Amino acid sequence: MSAGILDALQILTKPVGEACAEATRCTQSGALVAALRSNLAELEQRLRGEPRLKEVPGFQHRVRQDLEWCGNSKDPTWAFVQECLVLLLALTRHLTHLLESFRSERDPSQPCTPEAAPPLPPDVLSVAQQKTVSAALQFVVTLGLCPYLSPGVGIALECRSTFGAAVAAAVDRNVAPPPDRRLLTTTFAMLEISEASSVATLVLTRHLGDILAGLCQLGYCPEHPEEGRAEHSKVVSMEERTECRKALQSLLGKVYQPIVIKELLILQGGPKQARGPPAGVAPPRTPLAHAPPWLRRLCGQLLSERLMQPNGVQAVVRAILEGAGGSAGVQAAASDWKKCDAVARILAVCPQQSLSVESYYSQVCPQVLDLLHFRDKLTALQFQRVATCAAFTMVQKQPELGRRYLLAPLFAPLVRCRDSAEGQDPSSVQEWELTRCVEDMYKVCVVGNSSCPALLTSLEDILPVLFSLYCFTKRNVSHLRTPCQEILLWYLSHAESPEALRSLKRLCILSGPTGGVSPGFEFLPGSEGGARLAPKAVCSDEDDALYEKLAAEQWRVECLVQLLAELKDSDLPGGFFLELLKELTSWAVEEEDEEKVEQEGTGSSASTLLQLEERLWGRVAGQGQRVAFLQVLASMCERLSHTHLLRRPVQVVEFVEAMLQRACVGLAHGSGGTVETQSLSMGMGLVATMLTGAMELSAEDYSCMSHLLQPLDQISKQHPEPVIQELASDLRATLATHGAYCPDTVTQAAHRWKPTKSSHSVPEAHSKDPHQTVHNVPTKHSQTAAMERTPTTQPSFGPPIDHTNSRTPAPEVQTPGPRACGSSTGEPHDALPSKAFTECLLEACDPDVPTKAMALRVLTGMVRQRDAETLRFQDKVLTLFLDNLEHDDSFVYLSAIEGSHADEPHATVAS
Repeated sequence: MSAGILDALQILTKPVGEACAEATRCTQSGALVAALRSNLAELEQRLRGEPRLKEVPGFQHRVRQDLEWCGNSKDPTWAFVQECLVLLLALTRHLTHLLESFRSERDPSQPCTPEAAPPLPPDVLSVAQQKTVSAALQFVVTLGLCPYLSPGVGIALECRSTFGAAVAAAVDRNVAPPPDRRLLTTTFAMLEISEASSVATLVLTRHLGDILAGLCQLGYCPEHPEEGRAEHSKVVSMEERTECRKALQSLLGKVYQPIVIKELLILQGGPKQARGPPAGVAPPRTPLAHAPPWLRRLCGQLLSERLMQPNGVQAVVRAILEGAGGSAGVQAAASDWKKCDAVARILAVCPQQSLSVESYYSQVCPQVLDLLHFRDKLTALQFQRVATCAAFTMVQKQPELGRRYLLAPLFAPLVRCRDSAEGQDPSSVQEWELTRCVEDMYKVCVVGNSSCPALLTSLEDILPVLFSLYCFTKRNVSHLRTPCQEILLWYLSHAESPEALRSLKRLCILSGPTGGVSPGFEFLPGSEGGARLAPKAVCSDEDDALYEKLAAEQWRVECLVQLLAELKDSDLPGGFFLELLKELTSWAVEEEDEEKVEQEGTGSSASTLLQLEERLWGRVAGQGQRVAFLQVLASMCERLSHTHLLRRPVQVVEFVEAMLQRACVGLAHGSGGTVETQSLSMGMGLVATMLTGAMELSAEDYSCMSHLLQPLDQISKQHPEPVIQELASDLRATLATHGAYCPDTVTQAAHRWKPTKSSHSVPEAHSKDPHQTVHNVPTKHSQTAAMERTPTTQPSFGPPIDHTNSRTPAPEVQTPGPRACGSSTGEPHDALPSKAFTECLLEACDPDVPTKAMALRVLTGMVRQRDAETLRFQDKVLTLFLDNLEHDDSFVYLSAIEGSHADEPHATVAS
């Protein structure tokens, strides 16, 4: 039976014969009508005479009895459509009956063996049979559906092919049934045909847009006269309109959503066409007609419903980006990214049909985050671009809702690490959760690379937890190390300077609560290379517990300094360094205030033991904070070069200003000494060097230098040494005149502090020391020994830091390395030292403390690099180091110690 119906369809849809074509050469529409009549007549004749088709007429008759619309028509196109629909309905009903019988007769208790193929269902069509059915469906849609759509509804036949105009001309609208009745008949017949599983794919993949257009027009077209269609309300009843609306919703719900969304976007139409394309520009192939207003509103509503369904966001993205990755070339790739950005902007706009913006965000934001979790490379890149762009746009438009529904779920695992309580099950934060959280943050922040205040504020809250995880990954092998580092660097690079400095202080435990991992918990290695949160092991030994605490704090500081070392093109390290130096100035004032309060409290009889205890605990906490502060400052001076800390002249001026302010505080409290004098001499000599043409200064630099006038005036009046007073006064006059008046004292100070070849290589020599353990926490015994001596750590350049008037490092000018200080090879052993090496030795004997210390450190670097000239005169160098071991200044003393042990593993100088 199925074969007979398919043969009948093939006869009905076969190409026109040559004789018919010769007889109707007048017009294309005439040839089409003649071909349709010829095929109808041939089918009728063969149904009567061929035995293999004898069962088809009876089946056709039974189908026609169930159809109210089936009847004779004077329009040959509609008669042809009716015959096609009857045969297609007969085929689908017969295939459905065969499939039901096959399923009922099959015994599920006897499963097939693994090697046996499953039985073939009886409704499966061959390739040739599918081709016949597709041709019949094409005729039905072209002749029975598209000609009756209103202008702007769907794609017109004229836009599909050059033969479309002939098809439209062949249709006779003036005979019964009316156009809307024909549209209603064809649409519902196509819906019934699509119920058969073997034919549904052919219908819905090729003609879904036309069926949707017919249902939209039948169910939602206004009843008022529009564009000459006043007869619509007279043909289609209200019950039929309601039935069309239900059929539309049912069809939209059961078809693959990306296909539905793509067809709705096409049905929504294009923009208004103002005029034709300019001369010389070809028009687009298939421009979308401007849809009527009612259809645009309807499509917008239907698209919003698709978007707000489960996985609706993914469906919209797939519908628009489907096939975008198949194009090649740079222009095609740029077009693909533009599509991604366009989809993101669509997702960020709340539709009018939504109840509220909050309800829309609550439904869409989780789906936007799900776009970050695809594994397919090409799909992941496109979906990630859409997700990051949509997230930034949504957070910018609605910061409060964006934080609640987008950023809070994104950061949730890290927040739970911070807010977890004692005794909580550590499995509440799984390894995969932390991994996904870090990866998603990396995609949104680093890859997306678009900052907004709401995102930076939310990230600042969980930054200590992320930094704790980063410190853990630095000590262990973990794939989370790089993304954690990149996220931290991204935040520090994009945050405003005050927020970034505040975050740095929190990370190194210098201000306020750290906000790190909850007390009693710690990160441990995960089974998949990540990290997991687990209760911290209790240490019974107090000494071991104290050591672990100190080691962890030192490791956090070292990790922070390593992060700052990565910010090579940023002023943030220098800003943080200057912020720490300014803190030193306030210490003396705070100590003075504490002494006054203590004296007042001691002399007052009203002071209770509780108040005294609180005051003492406060002082202990303050001292601990200062120790941590000194540790951070010392690590920065030791690990970071001057090119990192003082990148611009303004920062150099701020550095000198901090030094002068501390000197003024010391003078006000009556403190002073050799080290203070040398520091002042160095700072003022540095400013003098800048003013005498060592570097080009701008108006901003001079404006910043004006802040030095007040401390210089105080030093010129209060400092006990006349030389410092005179230099401060003359330097103040030079600053006030912008260098127009420059006394000899300023010129001499500039010449005295002008960088020499011997001081050029300090940062390089220090950074290349192979014996330094920058990334390793010291052992317990070395930690204890370091705590017993004072000071614990010294900076790599400049005077040391003490409790009264802390010293600060002096910047140097970086030029070629230490080989400039002496010859490399080829000189006889008893040859005289070079001029540069001689100058370096003389500076090491200079009574000026900073000059002596700098020269000793340069010699240390030359020893470590095994400079040939230094090795030839190793006895003299060793003598210099040993002579300075008795020096009063701690910085000179430590430089001498470091130099005398610089090459111990090689047994050269130290021997």
